Amino acid sequence: MSVLIILLIPLVATALVCIPLKRGWPMGVTVVANAALLILTTQLAWRIAAGEPITAALQVGMLKWIAVDGLSALILLLIALVATTASIFSIGYMGHENVLPGQLRLYYANYNLFIFSMLAVPMAAEPTLVWIVVELTTLCSALLVSFDNTREALEASWKYVLLSLMGAGLALFGFLVLFAAMRAAGGGTYTWTGLVVAAPRMPPILLQTAFVFILIGLGTKVGLVPMHTWLPDAHSQAPSPVCALLSGVETTVILYVLLRLFPVMQAAPQSHAETWAIILGLISVGTAAFLLLQVRDYKRMFAFSTVEHMGVILTAVGLGTSAAGYSAMQQIVAHSVTKSFCFLAAGAALLAVGTREIAAVRGLIRRSPGAGAALVLGGLAITGAPPLAIFLSEFSILKAGLTEGRYLVTGLLAVFIVIAFFGVMLHINRMVFGARENGQNALSANQHADAERGEKFRLPFSCRLALILTALPMLLLGVYIPKPLHDLLTLAASALTK
Repeated sequence: MSVLIILLIPLVATALVCIPLKRGWPMGVTVVANAALLILTTQLAWRIAAGEPITAALQVGMLKWIAVDGLSALILLLIALVATTASIFSIGYMGHENVLPGQLRLYYANYNLFIFSMLAVPMAAEPTLVWIVVELTTLCSALLVSFDNTREALEASWKYVLLSLMGAGLALFGFLVLFAAMRAAGGGTYTWTGLVVAAPRMPPILLQTAFVFILIGLGTKVGLVPMHTWLPDAHSQAPSPVCALLSGVETTVILYVLLRLFPVMQAAPQSHAETWAIILGLISVGTAAFLLLQVRDYKRMFAFSTVEHMGVILTAVGLGTSAAGYSAMQQIVAHSVTKSFCFLAAGAALLAVGTREIAAVRGLIRRSPGAGAALVLGGLAITGAPPLAIFLSEFSILKAGLTEGRYLVTGLLAVFIVIAFFGVMLHINRMVFGARENGQNALSANQHADAERGEKFRLPFSCRLALILTALPMLLLGVYIPKPLHDLLTLAASALTK
């Protein structure tokens, strides 16, 4: 029953925030609801890591609609964590934007529906139901991407919806072929577990065709190159707390669906699933690394970084070893907490200077020490500087590749990671520590006046609190992995193999 409560909480919160009460009502309801989600998902993950069997929470007839194992529990925990910190950041961020009460209620209603749609993906056991809720994430998040109602935001939202729906059509065809493959194998329960059981009897050509279509279709939502073109636009135009959700967990949630297919494909002779993963992963990492060198918008910069990290995770999964699988789970956790921090830091910078243009921002550390320090920390963390969380996970991936003798793959991955490091830090160094030139800083009139008087911009308290709360796991996981989390990562990695 506690698993069902996790799904019900965001739906109840959606209904409550629509009640036209005081301005702080939708903010408070959303923060409380997501904090409750964090507590429940932590308890659930703890129980699963301890070995308690929680396989099915809702079953109708022979069909298990909801099931939770180590991998899905890990994703649920990350969704709740990022949703909580982003909701706290939203209080100050949306307050600073002077949003009307009606718009504020709309924002938080869509916010909670988006959380619901993401939670439903790892909890759904039936692949076709998973496809439905994946497309629900698109609809809910598109309304948040276009929230600012500017020409750029509307264009980014439409581009996001159109490309995602094109990918959805390919993925749906793949799932239908997968269902046909199961029927050809003699039938069975059409769930993730049932597919693994039936996979050895499935016709290889059907199984391989289904995998390719699903990989390309859902790869569009994940942001894999060359299906990534919508991602920088959408992730740069959405409000920064929404960007933290989009880049921090939504891409991971969709990647989770792809990961569920790997144990199925391992049962098929000559499936080449790992080869597909490595090729698409390296292309994504390499393309994003070079795009980071010439990006002009710092929110787009972090969006391209998401493309890079999705490629890193897919490459690690493609290595096909238990050590690489565990490292991929580490990378998923590290990316979620770090990328959400990066977009919150970008939101803090946007509040301070009023522009997303990299060339227009200089001397941020003098204008807003908090935003400047957060941006530097976020840049170092997301590019894998030691001793932060992503350094540990990427080092583990490279070590796993070298151990298996995959020298070319590991070498290319290392080179692309280094290029991405210099690309991101070059831009951030100029923004935070660079000297202003005449007419360069595109500040508003009030911001110009404050700058002339030497006044520093002070971030709202909720924004500072959210940055601190998000930074804690990012710093801790670079030096220490608690045993319950280690056990959960081990269980999650075991779901990648049959």
